[in-house]
Amino acid sequence: MRLYCLSGDLAKPCYIITFKGLRIMLDCGLTEQTVLNFLPLPFVQSLKWSNLPNFVPSRDHDPQMDGELKDCCGRVFVDSTPEFNLPMDKMLDFSEVDVILISNYLNMLALPYITENTGFKGKVYATEPTLQIGRFFLEELVDYIEVSPKACTACLWKEKLHLLPSPLSEAFRAKKWRTIFSLKDVQGSLSKVTIMGYDEKLDILGAFIATPVSSGYCLGSSNWVLSTAHEKICYVSGSSTLTTHPRPINQSALKHADVLIMTGLTQAPTVNPDTKLGELCMNVALTIRNNGSALIPCYPSGVVYDLFECLTQNLENAGLNNVPMFFISPVADSSLAYSNILAEWLSSAKQNKVYLPDDPFPHAFYLRNNKLKHYNHVFSEGFSKDFRQPCVVFCGHPSLRFGDAVHFIEMWGNNPNNSIIFTEPDFPYLQVLAPFQPLAMKAFYCPIDTSLNYQQANKLIKELKPNVLVIPEAYTKPHPSAPNLFIEQPDKKIITFKCGEIIRLPLKRKLDRIYITSELAQKISPKEVAAGVTFSTLTGVLQVKDKVHCIQPCADSIKDETTSSNSAPTKEDVLKNVKYEYGSIDVDAVMKRLAQDGFSNIKLDRTGGALTLNLVNEDTVIKFEDNETHIICGGKPTTRLKLRDTIMKCLQSF
Repeated sequence: MRLYCLSGDLAKPCYIITFKGLRIMLDCGLTEQTVLNFLPLPFVQSLKWSNLPNFVPSRDHDPQMDGELKDCCGRVFVDSTPEFNLPMDKMLDFSEVDVILISNYLNMLALPYITENTGFKGKVYATEPTLQIGRFFLEELVDYIEVSPKACTACLWKEKLHLLPSPLSEAFRAKKWRTIFSLKDVQGSLSKVTIMGYDEKLDILGAFIATPVSSGYCLGSSNWVLSTAHEKICYVSGSSTLTTHPRPINQSALKHADVLIMTGLTQAPTVNPDTKLGELCMNVALTIRNNGSALIPCYPSGVVYDLFECLTQNLENAGLNNVPMFFISPVADSSLAYSNILAEWLSSAKQNKVYLPDDPFPHAFYLRNNKLKHYNHVFSEGFSKDFRQPCVVFCGHPSLRFGDAVHFIEMWGNNPNNSIIFTEPDFPYLQVLAPFQPLAMKAFYCPIDTSLNYQQANKLIKELKPNVLVIPEAYTKPHPSAPNLFIEQPDKKIITFKCGEIIRLPLKRKLDRIYITSELAQKISPKEVAAGVTFSTLTGVLQVKDKVHCIQPCADSIKDETTSSNSAPTKEDVLKNVKYEYGSIDVDAVMKRLAQDGFSNIKLDRTGGALTLNLVNEDTVIKFEDNETHIICGGKPTTRLKLRDTIMKCLQSF
């Protein structure tokens, strides 16, 4: 069993394991941090970014590259459509992937790159919320970039990385970066997804049983259990032991795995999500009291549901219940509506509300009472009429390189009373704000990441008790912001890996399950060979189809009457006549049988624990040992064969 690491992004993993001849992809996360190297895409042409000076390298300048790179606020940015870093495609051809298992909607954004225009013929499995919310993320991403198109795509700069300043000079696999896929690609990739429910068992091509179990991280998020009759592999990605709106993590299904692959730990290990949520509410309240507005860049689903609930309650307690909140996203309407029909995927507290009946999420109530309003874009019909300040705006994209958030930064950036609050840990907020500097509005970093931190991961591993733990190498080293935080399991065998590596996992197939037909089972005649031990021979044809082994009866050979006497016996005929002897030899019985078969002048010699029969007339010696019998014959070969048959008759057989 081997593991291929196709992504260096620990939060957006992509692995392939080879198991029983299959290639199974675990997640297909998309590295979006690459977009931070590009200038933002405003809805309306910006004078600031349009008039930026070109960046000219100090040596080996190529005039054809003029206009591709811009000098902005002391940094160099690419003036082109943003590009993304895909999982590595040279380690293993995507067309050879048999199965893709997706753990959550954040880890499926590279799916169109993998399944479309690559010759992919495999199957994709995910839970229903993962599929539907993943659709929202993908459609929003396409809409944001296509609504602000660039006239051309820059590519020559990738040939001059050694001449560029940081961070462009350290760009990883820049020549492999790709522009956004089309909406047609999104629809094509999602049409290949098969929906599964929690704890549903699915036979994957006869090789193993795949079972998604709740990971507790977000709606529909799963850990995957791959099991056979003799092996168990668990893939833990994006899990949480905290109590939030998704169904809690199912730990029992992950216990005692032969191999446990763990990834997707928190990107903010030094902070407490509850503390940062409190800071966010406090910063929003202070901003509103100063007659300013708050901008919260966010994704169209996930933590934003909790922010609606907590922030509304906090503002009401502060006497600011008349402050409007706006949720702006191309998929805002679908996301809000869909979240309230997912009772089976929610925590018990949220499920209980459904049976009252009540809305599991309070944002449905806020929408009915106009406390929360949603629009596709700032230029959507009705937004200008309803928009008033001070207010709170939730919109994308968290990278601030495209989407409605770019418009609000340009509109509010010069007012120090306004604030922008970052809650998504995917992007370093100082790099996010770099092209907007100088910025007067206040910036707060309140990362809310509910996935496992290092202490929780260490505790979980001890409780799960895997035979082998497989984790990224970075998790075994002290975290840059907290030297005492790392995965440490001295009583476990740990295997680490890095991006681009292929590692061998210590899972060797020793046994496999074989099925027999009912017709063949009826012919079994067990024979007791020892107390409580029975044996039976089984003769049949082993058929292997879709990794399933099955023994079927031998086909009865039909022979022509004129040739049946002369034809050679078939292999099946020979096998049916094979006998298996067992038991211990009674020497006295052997001597009697030899006498009956015409052998005379037999002498018995007992020396120590060994018994020897000397057949004087035949110049032959028979030695009996604990587990074997030797016939040493100096005469004719036919004598040895006759003696062998005589001894075999003294044993039991089946």
